[in-house]
Amino acid sequence: MTRLAILPLLLLAACAAPQPEQAQGPAAQPPLAREAARIIPAPRFAKVDYLIVDKSERLMVAYAGGQPVRAWRGLQFGDQPQGHKRFEGDERTPEGRYVIEGRNPGSAYHLSLKLSYPNAEDRAYAARQGRSPGGDIFLHGQPNALPTGRMPGDWTDGCIALSNAEIEELWRIVPDGTAIEIRP
Repeated sequence: MTRLAILPLLLLAACAAPQPEQAQGPAAQPPLAREAARIIPAPRFAKVDYLIVDKSERLMVAYAGGQPVRAWRGLQFGDQPQGHKRFEGDERTPEGRYVIEGRNPGSAYHLSLKLSYPNAEDRAYAARQGRSPGGDIFLHGQPNALPTGRMPGDWTDGCIALSNAEIEELWRIVPDGTAIEIRP
C-alpha cells in the first residue's frame, strides 16, 4: 500500500472512541453517585425492585429491571451514623441487606416503610453479647409534629429519614418485599 492509502486509515483510527479498561475486583464497583448520574429520566417505571443506600454519600438509588431510575440525596440517619447497628439504643443505622417488610401510614413520622432489621445474623451477634439487637428500623419522613421543613442533621434512632415529599414518592413506588442494601 502506498502512504496515501494508509493516511485515511490512520485518520479513522485516531477518531475512534477509546475503549474503557475492564477493572477487576471489589474496587471496580462504581461509587453510588456514579450510578445515580446514569439515571435517564425518559423511561417511566411503575415500581422499583431494589434500593441501595450509601451512608457515606447520604444517597439512595432506586433500580427497576437492573437500571437506576431515581436518586435521593441528603438522607438523615441515626445520631451515630457511622458503623453498623448492633444493639438496641446504639442510634446507628444498620448496614447490610434487608427487605421492605411493611408500611405504616399512621406513623409518628410522615409515612414509614419498615426494614427487616434485625436479620438472623444481627440477632445472633446481639445474643452472643447478651444484648438485644433492637428493631423498628424504617425509611420515613419528618416528624408529624414538625409543622414544615426538615429536622437538622442526623436525628433518628437508627432509621433513614427523608423529606415528606420524598417518602410519599417512595411509598408509591416501593412495594413490600423490595430488597434494600445499606452500605457504609
